[in-house]
Amino acid sequence: MSSTTELFGSLVFNDVVMKERLPKDTFAKLQNTIKNGQRLEIDVAAVVANAMKDWAIEKGATHFTHWFQPMTGITAEKHDSFISPTKEGKVIMEFSGKELIQGEPDASSFPSGGLRSTFEARGYTAWDPTSYAFIKDGTLCIPTAFCSYGGEALDKKTPLLRSMEAINRQALRVLRLFGNEDVTSVRTTVGPEQEYFLIDKEVYEKRKDLIYTGRTLFGAKPPKGQELEDHYFGSIKPRVNAYMKDLDEALWKLGILAKTKHNEVAPAQHELAPIFTTTNIAADHNQLTMEMMQKVAKKHGMVCLLHEKPFEGINGSGKHNNWSISTNTGVNLLEPGDTPKENAQFLIFLCAIIKAVDEYQDLLRISVASAGNDHRLGANEAPPAIVSVFLGAELTGILESIENDTEYDAKKKEHLKIGVQVLPRFFRDTTDRNRTSPFAFTGNKFEFRMLGSSISISDANVVLNTAVAEELRQFADILCEADDFNSALNDLIKKTIKDHKRIIFNGNGYDDAWVAEAEKRGLLNLKTTPDCMPYMISPKNIELFTSHKVFSEAEIHSRYEISLENYVKILNIEALTMLEMAKRDILPAVSAFSKELSETASLKKAVSPKINCSYEEELLVRLSDAAASMFEKVKALDDALAATKDIGDALELAVYYKETVIGAMNGLRSAADELETMTAKNFWPYPSYGDILFSIK
Repeated sequence: MSSTTELFGSLVFNDVVMKERLPKDTFAKLQNTIKNGQRLEIDVAAVVANAMKDWAIEKGATHFTHWFQPMTGITAEKHDSFISPTKEGKVIMEFSGKELIQGEPDASSFPSGGLRSTFEARGYTAWDPTSYAFIKDGTLCIPTAFCSYGGEALDKKTPLLRSMEAINRQALRVLRLFGNEDVTSVRTTVGPEQEYFLIDKEVYEKRKDLIYTGRTLFGAKPPKGQELEDHYFGSIKPRVNAYMKDLDEALWKLGILAKTKHNEVAPAQHELAPIFTTTNIAADHNQLTMEMMQKVAKKHGMVCLLHEKPFEGINGSGKHNNWSISTNTGVNLLEPGDTPKENAQFLIFLCAIIKAVDEYQDLLRISVASAGNDHRLGANEAPPAIVSVFLGAELTGILESIENDTEYDAKKKEHLKIGVQVLPRFFRDTTDRNRTSPFAFTGNKFEFRMLGSSISISDANVVLNTAVAEELRQFADILCEADDFNSALNDLIKKTIKDHKRIIFNGNGYDDAWVAEAEKRGLLNLKTTPDCMPYMISPKNIELFTSHKVFSEAEIHSRYEISLENYVKILNIEALTMLEMAKRDILPAVSAFSKELSETASLKKAVSPKINCSYEEELLVRLSDAAASMFEKVKALDDALAATKDIGDALELAVYYKETVIGAMNGLRSAADELETMTAKNFWPYPSYGDILFSIK
């Protein structure tokens, strides 16, 4: 078996491979494009394409595809072979620079939110040279952006790249004011932690709800859940460990920096965390990670669930977006240093982020909005829907001292006293961590904890990059015009702290008192997708995106429409699935069990009228009453869905689903779950929660 170092990146057309296979001048020009954003000429692309093709064929590839990320939330690919016919009736293996640079999938078949009419089918994929090509399943995959015939972005990658350019421009302006002339580019970096569930494939295939929706729509609480807290960081089961080993190798071959793996809190729940990399590449890698998780699971007879809340009553799954800013010279701009109060450059970037989160808290909430994530936010496993910033005691104290012109009593790091002589001594961090915070500073980065496990990280990072770019732009404008830079800088930091300290909260985000306190501070509490989506098209937010050329106004409205449509479609599929399961499986199963109870009681009485049939008779009455109640809930959900046909407006329809359809779904679930607790296991048509959660031995 190859060593890890040989395995890593073996299926990636990375810098090492390019340096070996490209002429020096071609390699230099390509690197200039990758690192400095210079346009790549077609003649250079042709040389790269030929080398890429030769390398891919040597690795066993027969096809190539432009790999892109439409607004479906998953990736897309159309495969073409390398073969081209010859006059002699043979074929040769070709791949041109034009084929590398541009593809043409059907744009009408992907969500566009009104940007494109159905008959307007032409769309383009454009090679993104900043993200390496790779081989997957014998196909050369070329990461690309996806746009319409008119140039509108129809994907997740294009706005992300635009937002990265925006924060690069404005960060460079600020750094120049601090005399950093050697810095030529600034990049945001991300390390997205990914949570997921693993269940047995045989159990999965017996649950229509898991198959159709990715989550369980019915399921009574099992005797054991996560109460004992014995799964978190527990010993990994051999079957899961074998899966994780194969997953690591699959990811390493693709150059994905999979680093950490462990059991999460809920039974059958796990987590994978990568090392930081540039945001665009991190987004590509996270999409690949989710795909590989599901693909490798099948090889082990398991299914990987990425839904935010696949099981009621236990933790759901999130995706923690660890975000930072670094220069091409290797400086992390969110590194406080030993004396953060004296580190003015760190403080100005910190203030820009605090101001951005405060002013664009609505957009941050929108960036994580989905029908699935609505189940998770505010529960035990996730931060509340109220956006706030955790800085910890030290940084908060520093900012307060700056605002009030007082001395800050810097605490030196102390040795942690454990009370056991043989254990080595180590320093205690100056600040604890806060797992209830949506946006927490964790030493030299911010951890945005609100993302759902199944969504692309691109949306959240587009908002973060653009919002911080806007604040840096404002700061640069003020400081450029100042007569006294140091005095203006001090005043700017102090004013920003004073104006935006309401967003800083270091306490328990799960506490009900925080909800009341946040309301007093004027912070938003947007609990659901329909609650937050109208903010997306507010003048303030349209101005933000259009001024930095991240979205056009038409692109913003298209994403607004797509988000609402997706929310409604998901809930509609879930409601229809519930009705099918209830009508065709659950109610007939309860009737069959009731019939057996009745026949058993009759047989007993036939033997002797004195035999006690209270078990059968009393349970039969309870079952009949509960089944009748469930049938009423079925009719209520049917009626709720029927009424949706008369609602044309996207937001109005989404609100109706939130306020009426979800309520009807919850009522039906409650009735069915009660019946599950009374029905004999051999009659109940689906594996129970206990069967599913503890299916991996």
